[in-house]
Amino acid sequence: MALLSQHLPTLDESHDLPLYQQLQRALRDAIEKRVLGPDDALPPERDLADDLNVSRITVRKAIDGLVDEGLLVRRQGAGTFVCARVEKNFAKLTSFSEDMRARGRKPRSVWLNRAAGTVTPEEALTLRSSPGTPVYRFNRIRYADDAPMALEYATVLASCLPSVDAVETSLYEALEKNGSRPVRALQRLRAVLFTAEQAKLLKAQERDAGLLVERLGFLKDGRAVEFSQSYYRGDTYDFVAELNAST
Repeated sequence: MALLSQHLPTLDESHDLPLYQQLQRALRDAIEKRVLGPDDALPPERDLADDLNVSRITVRKAIDGLVDEGLLVRRQGAGTFVCARVEKNFAKLTSFSEDMRARGRKPRSVWLNRAAGTVTPEEALTLRSSPGTPVYRFNRIRYADDAPMALEYATVLASCLPSVDAVETSLYEALEKNGSRPVRALQRLRAVLFTAEQAKLLKAQERDAGLLVERLGFLKDGRAVEFSQSYYRGDTYDFVAELNAST
């Protein structure tokens, strides 16, 4: 790979953004455009600072932010690399498509089923809706590039989308277009072993370790709008969260 600095824009001290944020944006863009691919190493901080004519503190601060986002990873004694595994910040309410694009991966789906219906008794309880409430169900395999990452089973109130065909790649993008994107969610994470059917769909082995994430999404007015169950491959996905001591 040619010098990374040749692919980065000139950092401008007169810009509204601080230099480290400009560098973060430039590195993020390089990852999205595959100038930097999974497992590629970044130049040493000293070299990058010299090439860009900025301080090492600026470079370190920019890289620290991307490490926190899960885009980069530091390996003791080896350097800083673009993450090959996907790290999902469990404290941020983002969609699968947004997570993949932010990491320079192309999201796509293979539909297993999408259909209109009414809530089951369990869904009515979870979504806090009345019996007979119309819903749309979206069941699909989620891919990053050509790698299967997760099985997603989502139920959404039909009033929040114009039709069951409104969802193309991203459910959250479709909800946002209709003014119904969740602004907060309750999530539950637990370990599971894949069934034979799940393993086949994810190109894994039966009883391989997986992660089940259940999400209940809410609108600004407090109404529950979405309930999803997503089964992630444990060998490709990490969930991280920042913890702070209570004061």
